[in-house]
Amino acid sequence: MKILLIGEYSNVHWTLALGLRSLGHTVCVVSNGDFWKDYKRDISLVRNNYTKWGGIEYLIKTLCTLPRLRGYDIVQLINPMFLELKAEKIEAIYRYLRQHNKKIFLGAFGMDALWVESATATPRVFRYSDFNVGDKEILNDYTREQIADWQNTPKAHLNHYIANDCNGIIAGMYEYHTAYKEKYARKLTYIPFPIDIDKELQFTPYDGKRKIRFFIGIQKSRSIYKGTDIMLRALERLHTGYPDECEILKAENIPFAQYSKMVDDCDILLDQLYGYSPGMNALLALSKGKIVVGGAEEECYEILGEHELRPMVNVIPDEEDVYNKLREILLNKEHIATMQRDSIRLIERHHLPRKVAQAYLDFWESK
Repeated sequence: MKILLIGEYSNVHWTLALGLRSLGHTVCVVSNGDFWKDYKRDISLVRNNYTKWGGIEYLIKTLCTLPRLRGYDIVQLINPMFLELKAEKIEAIYRYLRQHNKKIFLGAFGMDALWVESATATPRVFRYSDFNVGDKEILNDYTREQIADWQNTPKAHLNHYIANDCNGIIAGMYEYHTAYKEKYARKLTYIPFPIDIDKELQFTPYDGKRKIRFFIGIQKSRSIYKGTDIMLRALERLHTGYPDECEILKAENIPFAQYSKMVDDCDILLDQLYGYSPGMNALLALSKGKIVVGGAEEECYEILGEHELRPMVNVIPDEEDVYNKLREILLNKEHIATMQRDSIRLIERHHLPRKVAQAYLDFWESK
């Protein structure tokens, strides 16, 4: 098949393309590289600035690219806002893609109207999320911005329009599958994110002799939303109490290649405090034999169909809980190597690109 993947989140589409190509399919990835992360792509659509003229330049570039985005058997969009344009312009481009290709699919992989609606609904759909802990709302600049962006707006209209019109919807995490299933169950499926294991990386389990290296990646604009601020405070408390037994590695807004190298050098990664499931950064760490501290509720294992392995350390959005879980790891070093090996086993069972790609092909062909 001839497959077009538009947009990028944390290397999902490029990694999926690797799996699809290994199965003999022709794949084109069009994206902006996910901004400063600069992931690989076949056609680069980057908006250089956000002035009026920058928008015009980007629109012209996009329109000139459209003839190359015709004649595909499958088109998949990373998000309803799959281009750096206003929703009204994206809708027109979506109609063009719909007209000139055979099938079109929507990815439920991140922030969108259905996620905001679900996470802010009453009664609560989730015990906690980016927008709530129990019945208490989380109100900060980021959550207010997302609510204003995605509720009763052109973005929300676009999201529902595409969800209703497309051939199918693929959710990559338990949370997003839950957000879509009430309204779009008949065209929805869950498929795990693809992760490519680096064959050249020599995995060496933690030997219990040196300091434990904890790694935390910080996106300054999304620190509160991701819960990084809480996790970092807990980690710094641990380091203050046990300075001779652990060290902290921090990364702030760095390109993917540099981030991946820093993950190589750690033992334990902290990520996604408000999640139920591991995202792409956490899965990358698991593939390298690291322990992940973050979102790993039983729901994520259930939807994955995993009944044995539990390599991740689940935490709830509470500094004390994060601190206690980190301290427990530090005081029980003898379990680290086993959990690290189980991390790799989890990826090999469920997330290898070729296996994930086949699941995508089966779903695409069924619609």
